[in-house]
Amino acid sequence: MMLVFFAYFALVSIASGVLTVSLRHPVHCALALLALLLHVSGLFILLNAEFLWAVQVIVYVGAILVLYLFVLMLMNLKTDERYFHSSALYFVGPAVLGAVYVLFLLLQSPFDGAKGTAPASAVLQDGDTYAVGIKMFSDHILQFEIVGIFLLGAIIGAIVLAKTPKPLDPKEERL
Repeated sequence: MMLVFFAYFALVSIASGVLTVSLRHPVHCALALLALLLHVSGLFILLNAEFLWAVQVIVYVGAILVLYLFVLMLMNLKTDERYFHSSALYFVGPAVLGAVYVLFLLLQSPFDGAKGTAPASAVLQDGDTYAVGIKMFSDHILQFEIVGIFLLGAIIGAIVLAKTPKPLDPKEERL
């Protein structure tokens, strides 16, 4: 039964990810991203990581996707009749080859069934959240800070994109 749920969440996640980058209308892309994030959170449930599921739903689905939709509403987007980008067909072949290669790497992975380095006593005593916090703020602090800088840059970029340019001289606009 777990394999069926894993296959469902994985296949829908892959399809939603492809639709997120290939759909033409930004709101449709946001809805595909919503489906992707919700199905990834389903994978966290299968891994018995309820904290990560909650973080995924609250932070990514609730906050970041709402921020994304807010930016879309601020921008003056023109609608197009096409559903996919005109260059989407050029990406299908490499995307399929990449997916097959990743699947091959996953099947050949030496980490199949490997256990993490967090001691089982810490996980059992303090829970998954404590173990994730210890790993994130000790071994992976640099990656955590880099992601924070990327998110800050994304917010600044969204603000710059949302700001409509004003003409320098109102008389020039009338001409």
